[in-house]
Amino acid sequence: LGADQADTEVGRLSGGQKARLSLLLATLDAPHLLILDEPTNHLDIESREALSEALNDYSGAVILVSHDMHLLSMVADRLWLVEGGRVAPYDDDLDAYRKMLLSADTPERAQTVRAAAPKRPGRDELLALRAEVRKCEARVAKLEEMRAKLQEKLADPDMYDPARADERLLWQKKFAEAEEAMERAEALWMEALEKLDKAEA
Repeated sequence: LGADQADTEVGRLSGGQKARLSLLLATLDAPHLLILDEPTNHLDIESREALSEALNDYSGAVILVSHDMHLLSMVADRLWLVEGGRVAPYDDDLDAYRKMLLSADTPERAQTVRAAAPKRPGRDELLALRAEVRKCEARVAKLEEMRAKLQEKLADPDMYDPARADERLLWQKKFAEAEEAMERAEALWMEALEKLDKAEA
């Protein structure tokens, strides 16, 4: 909202300007709050992982609008359903939400599903999906290499000398982190392969 609008009556503001004004009033007293709208758009896998970790480390409240199921499953502890012009708490989990979206359990939704013709992915979309698969594959390979080096380090009998207990704990922690990262990377790889398979079918 520019300075030239400071004296404008609220009733004369556009919908977007009113929304910005509401956000301004909500954050005027500097609450510990982040509002993110589709933050993973155009991010690579490493950046998505870094964002997930940063959001989990953030001590304030986060309002996150996203279609990225992986990100939501990593960071969200409360879900809200926006539907039909209303916002309400959603008590089920993300799997239930996915099933609800995919199911045609009402005549209106069934009609919508029948009416929607499958759209063939374009060349650019296929190239983007293949690039994503390659990126995921490279990430998994990199993590496998890292995990192998950590395993080798932890397999060294000298590492279990009582005098090296702190060092051993550090490497064990790093190994556990690598295992977690590998699990996430493999899940993203499988997801990317699934998307590519569907697009190429």
